[in-house]
Amino acid sequence: MTSRRNFQYSRLSANEDTDYNGSQDDPRFAYTPKAFDRIPWRSIALALFLLLLGSCLLFLSFFISTGHMGGDRSQAYGLLGLGILTFLPGFYETRIAYYSWRGAQGYRFASIPGY
Repeated sequence: MTSRRNFQYSRLSANEDTDYNGSQDDPRFAYTPKAFDRIPWRSIALALFLLLLGSCLLFLSFFISTGHMGGDRSQAYGLLGLGILTFLPGFYETRIAYYSWRGAQGYRFASIPGY
């Protein structure tokens, strides 16, 4: 059996557009165009690092699998997996940053998560 709890409820205000302080503005939704144009430098640096690291790992796996470098096939497959896992997010974020910098429609720096 459930126990019945005693809660004291109060009525809401007649005007639901105001917050608890009685003001009409909600600061969570007060965005300015400058907030969208702030450049997340750390995220872009991380994206470039992931892009370069992924490219290096993919090249290494290619050279090992073709026999231009010494190594085993299992090493090539491991480097290929790691290269894909680092290259794809780096490429995606770098592409968004590049198109935002160029001013392409639909791309903003706000699409890049900040770290």
